[in-house]
Amino acid sequence: MSRRRTLGPKKKIALLVSAATVAGGGAFVMANTSNAAPTPTTKSAADSTVCQGLATALGNNQKFIADQRANPDAQSEARIANREAVVEEIKRKQEASGCTVGESAQGSQAAQPQQPAPSQPAQGEQAGGGDAAQNPGGGGAAASGEQVCNGSTVTLSGEAGAPAASSNQFPAGTKLKVTNLDNNKSTTVEVTSVSGSCVLLNDAAFEQVREPGKFLIRRAVIEKVG
Repeated sequence: MSRRRTLGPKKKIALLVSAATVAGGGAFVMANTSNAAPTPTTKSAADSTVCQGLATALGNNQKFIADQRANPDAQSEARIANREAVVEEIKRKQEASGCTVGESAQGSQAAQPQQPAPSQPAQGEQAGGGDAAQNPGGGGAAASGEQVCNGSTVTLSGEAGAPAASSNQFPAGTKLKVTNLDNNKSTTVEVTSVSGSCVLLNDAAFEQVREPGKFLIRRAVIEKVG
């Protein structure tokens, strides 16, 4: 007949403490597992509107350069040099914004029929071979207050300086009012240079009407004023 082994009170207490320690340790491990820092997620892609705006700006400038090379005049060399510097600046902005550097697109305003450049400097051409405006599209005949460049998106030319615009439709000295319908901000600027689209705003003018972080205005009203 076997003898049943009994445990004294001290041994029972020791066993209970050990069990509690093991259980607590398991709970601690589980808690550490559940509270562990999540695996870092991949950085999201750059805002598509930012990248599209920069790509459109790049495309407009590249189109202008191509047009000047195809139809050169006395000022083409200076204009091309100016726009090539602008292209490099836009590429730097693409890189800083996380966009594909060198990605190019044509905006809706660039889809207008191409007009040949004049063989001689147009009236109002800046002295010294600057990037002055010409009026190949005849848009300068629009009446004051008339809406122009219908259906065009608006982006930046990439040029520095005081607020101004460039255009292939309006001669130097024309004043245009650009309103961003997405934030109701407006700016009135003077055309000072020629571009490859109906209207482009330089950096300073674009800052006055754009939404934060965006380089493209999809809904814009453009009016001839003065």
